[in-house]
Amino acid sequence: MSELRLREDLSAIPDYKPGKTTTQSAPTGPVFKVSSNENPYPPLPSVASAIADRITHINRYPETAATAVVALLCERFQVSPVNIVLGSGSVEVVSQLMRATAGEGDEVMFAWRSFEAYPMLVRAAGATPVAVPLTADHRHDLDAMRAAITPRTRLILVCNPNNPTGTTIGEDELTAFLDTVPADITVVIDEAYVHFNERTDSPSGIEYFRRYPNVAVAHTFSKAYGLAGLRIGYAIAPERLANALRKVAIPFGVTDLAQAAAVASLHAEGELSARVADLIAERERVVGAFQDAGLDLPETQANFIWVPFGDATTAAAELLESHGLLVRPFAGEGFRVTIAEREANDLLVRLIPELAALRTPVAAG
Repeated sequence: MSELRLREDLSAIPDYKPGKTTTQSAPTGPVFKVSSNENPYPPLPSVASAIADRITHINRYPETAATAVVALLCERFQVSPVNIVLGSGSVEVVSQLMRATAGEGDEVMFAWRSFEAYPMLVRAAGATPVAVPLTADHRHDLDAMRAAITPRTRLILVCNPNNPTGTTIGEDELTAFLDTVPADITVVIDEAYVHFNERTDSPSGIEYFRRYPNVAVAHTFSKAYGLAGLRIGYAIAPERLANALRKVAIPFGVTDLAQAAAVASLHAEGELSARVADLIAERERVVGAFQDAGLDLPETQANFIWVPFGDATTAAAELLESHGLLVRPFAGEGFRVTIAEREANDLLVRLIPELAALRTPVAAG
C-alpha cells in the first residue's frame, strides 16, 4: 500500500515540547509546574464574570474584527485599527509574520537560544531558520545578527526580554542595529514579557514601530494578564504588513471568550499591575537567594529565571522534580524556572544549596 505524500521538509521540524506537567504528588509534597511561564494567579473576578457572560454565545462564531479589543488597544497605543492584527496567542501572531514575509528560499533570523518555537514556525512556513548564538552573558548579539543578514533575509526576530534567558537589550544598541538593517526587511520586537521588564533604558517596541517603517511588535495576553488558556495575542504592524497578516491568519482564530477576557483585562489594568509587581518582587527574592549561595545568574527582566548549569542541567532538573518542581531543562545548557506561587518559590529557595552542591553554574558574564 502506498504511503500518503507529505511535505518532505517537515522531517526537519522537531516536535514542540510543552512544559512538563503531572497530576501526581512528589514524595515530599505537592508538584508545582514551573516550566511554562504561566501566571500563577487565577482570573480576576471581573475577567471571570466577563467570560461567564459570554458562555451562552459560544454557539456563534466570534467577531473576526474583534472590534472591542482593537478599540482599546488603539486607544492605549495611539495607533489605527489598520495596524492591529489579532491571533491565537503571540505565537500564532509570530507565525503570521513569518508566513506573510518569508517562503521557500527565504531566511528568518533570530537569536539562539531564544523562544523554542521560532525555528519550528520558520520551517513550517517553508523558510530557512538562521539562529545567531547569544553572547557569553546570554544576550542578543546584535553585531553578529547584523553580519548574518543576506539578500535572502526577510524577517528578523528580537525577543526582548529574551525567552528563556530573561535578558534584555538597550535602546542605544537596538537603534544602532535598526539603523543598519535594510528597510525591506521586517524586524519584529517580540515583547511577550514586557510587563515584567524594569530596565530603564530598554526600548519600547511601540516607539520603534513609530520610528521605523519596517518594525512590528508582538504582544500577548498570556503572561502578565494570565489568559494563557484562552489564547489571544496581537501584532502592531505597518498597514501593508498588517494587511498581509490578515491574509494568512486563521479565520475566527480568536474566540469570543478570549476577546471578552481581553477587554475585561484591559479595564482591570490596576489590579493586574499589582500582581505583576508581586511577581517581580518574588523574582528578586529568588535571584537574591541564588546570589547568596554564590550562584550568579544572568540578568532577568521576565517572570522566570535562567540557570546556566551546563552538563549538570539534567541532574539539576531531576533533583528539582524529585522534590516537586517541574522546570524547563535544555540539556547541556541550563534550565528555566518560572516565578510562580510563593509556595513553589519557597521550595526552590530551599533547594538552592542542593543545586549548588551539584555544580556551580557558568558565570553570567
